[in-house]
Amino acid sequence: MGDYSLFLVLALLAEIIGTISGFGSSILFVPIASIFLDFKLVLGITAVFHVFSNLAKIYFFHEGIDKKIVIKLGIPAVIFVTIGALLTNYIPQKSIELGMNLIILLVAMYLISGHSKSLKETNSNLYLGGTISGFLAGLIGTGGAIRGIILTAFNLEKNVFIATSAIIDLGVDSSRAAVYISNGYFSKDHLILIPFLILISVIGSYLGKRILTYIPEKAFHYVVLCVIGVTSLLQTIKYFW
Repeated sequence: MGDYSLFLVLALLAEIIGTISGFGSSILFVPIASIFLDFKLVLGITAVFHVFSNLAKIYFFHEGIDKKIVIKLGIPAVIFVTIGALLTNYIPQKSIELGMNLIILLVAMYLISGHSKSLKETNSNLYLGGTISGFLAGLIGTGGAIRGIILTAFNLEKNVFIATSAIIDLGVDSSRAAVYISNGYFSKDHLILIPFLILISVIGSYLGKRILTYIPEKAFHYVVLCVIGVTSLLQTIKYFW
C-alpha cells in the first residue's frame, strides 16, 4: 500500500473538493487516478468508489432533494451512461475529453462573468444535460461538471444542490459500474483499495459538509463554477503537457 499512499491522500482531497462543489469528485479523481493506474482500471475504480461516495453525501445532505430534477435529469443520465460505458472500446476518449474540457471551461467562464441567467430553468436543459453528462460519464469517466453547470441555473440551496446531484450520480455510477465490471475493467489485484476508498468517501463527504457551513449561500454558485473552470483548465493543460 506504500505506493498508493499519495494516491489515497489526493483522493481524499478530491472528495472534499467534490463535496464542497456539489457535483462529485470524478472531475478531480479521474486525472489523479490516471497517474497511478491504467485508464480502464481508473474507470472501474472511479465508478465503484463513487457509489459509496454518493451514499455518504446522501446520508450527510439527506434533508434536501429536488425530486423533479432527479427524475428529469437523472433518467436520461442513467440511460446514456450505459451507452457511453458500452462504447469505451470503440471511441477515442482522449479527443472527446479535450473537447469537453474546452467547452466546459468556456461555459464556466461565461457564467462566472455574470451571464448565469442565460442558462434557463427549462425541462429541455435538464433532459439535454442528463443525456450529455451521462454519456460522457460512461465514456471518459466524468460528466459531473456538465450536471453542475445545469444545476446552477436552478438556484438550488446548497444542501439541496448536493443531495440532488448525489442521488442522480448514484444512479449513474451504479449503472456504469455494472458495465465496467462485466467488461473486466476492475482488477482483483486492486480490490485492496476499495475499503480505503470507502473510508475516504465518508471522511471526505463529512469534512466537505463541515467546510460548506462556512460558505455563504450566495457564494456557493460561484464556488461551483470556479471549481469546474479551474479543473477543466488543468485538464486541458495536461492534455498538451
